[in-house]
Amino acid sequence: MIDAPLDVRLLPSDFVASEVLAQFQSAYRQSGAVVSFTGSVRPDNGVNALELTHYEPLTLPGMVDLAGDALARWALDGLLVWHRVGLMVPGDPIVLVAAASPHRRSAFQVVDFMMDHLKSAAWFWKRERTAEGWRWIEPRDQDFQDRARW
Repeated sequence: MIDAPLDVRLLPSDFVASEVLAQFQSAYRQSGAVVSFTGSVRPDNGVNALELTHYEPLTLPGMVDLAGDALARWALDGLLVWHRVGLMVPGDPIVLVAAASPHRRSAFQVVDFMMDHLKSAAWFWKRERTAEGWRWIEPRDQDFQDRARW
């Protein structure tokens, strides 16, 4: 079931993005627009695993606060933000953000806003495993620039 108007979750196990999105769209049939983004583990540069850890007292509350800010800033019917933690392999979904609104512009902006903040200001630590071992992944300068535009 989708929680309305905000459904923010931190998930230790896999989810099927298409099924979650179908539930979200069904919950917001009255909306003129539903926009979504699904981020998945890429096999780039020989990556065979991705691990996300987090600081439990801050991660979910911070995500809820960020989603609440988006809900207050844009005309939205609903917002879904699901983020994985733990060990994942290429092809696994990491994050799903979906926004339902009366008009497309708000939905696009909210998804973009949420991802820019999740990429550079969230309470996650990310590392990748390759044949050479584990390496930590830091936000790029572009990630900080993307967030600064908001």
